[in-house]
Amino acid sequence: MADISRPGSLYGAVDLGARKQAIEAQTRREAAGPQAAASVVDVTDETFTTDVIDRSMSVPVILDLWSPRAPGSAQLSPVLEKVVTELGGRATLAKVNVDVSPQVAQALRVQAVPTVLAIFQGQALTGFQQVLPEQEVRRWLDELMGAVEQFYEANPDARPPAAEGAAPAPEAPPLDPDLAAAEKAIDEGDLDAAADAYERLLARSPGDEDARMGLAGVGLIKRTADVDPADVQRRLQDPADIEAQLLAADLEMLSGNVEEAFDRLVGVVRRTSGDERDIARKHLLGLFDALPSDDPALVKGRRALSSALF
Repeated sequence: MADISRPGSLYGAVDLGARKQAIEAQTRREAAGPQAAASVVDVTDETFTTDVIDRSMSVPVILDLWSPRAPGSAQLSPVLEKVVTELGGRATLAKVNVDVSPQVAQALRVQAVPTVLAIFQGQALTGFQQVLPEQEVRRWLDELMGAVEQFYEANPDARPPAAEGAAPAPEAPPLDPDLAAAEKAIDEGDLDAAADAYERLLARSPGDEDARMGLAGVGLIKRTADVDPADVQRRLQDPADIEAQLLAADLEMLSGNVEEAFDRLVGVVRRTSGDERDIARKHLLGLFDALPSDDPALVKGRRALSSALF
């Protein structure tokens, strides 16, 4: 049976851009070279003491306890990689797959994933257990780094020496005002205002990928706001109910089951004709807009649609 349950987080549901952030985070690490790579480490039960406790004696270690089974991890981890890497080595992100390294999770009494903890001087200082928007993660990290700086000022010998020849981290480009307005509206739950802001940006810059993805994500939420997943599941018993197939694909997208959503609509395109086929095709193209252009699932979905059409 398809998983078409409703996601619990409005922000998480709209933020299909997490897939884009994952791709961008990998690109940034590769472009920045060894220094950025050293800012993100994978930790196991065997390496926890060296990579987390020992390292935390000089710089704060942001511990990301995640699981591939937790949809929230796929949303939060790329955000953590982005903001920690931007610190230019002043902090380290330590990633622990709790399925592979359960002893770490047990020792820290982790009850849910994703869980984020800040470790400094061998102690857990602060943390959180839910998926947060990027601006809230930045606010949390800024507060942490402020506290760490106070510690360095009181204990100057504890401050790690700057890497020789290290350049300051480049400033992020200013956020487009319409994009900022859209994100603010999403945080406030005003999807109409978010859609208006994305449309203004697309009118000025038709190729803006963030606006395209954001508008598609908002559309998903608006289309399914009053939908009962159980009713959709019941309606799927009727193969002729095309609208149920479209809604099921929307709910699958919002639940993170992107490839299942694409496969569902490709199947509808294959077995229908005329207006019904065109409706399914256009709906699928709209779902494609919710993903970054180089997402592997999108590349696969486009090939499958082309095969179904021709």
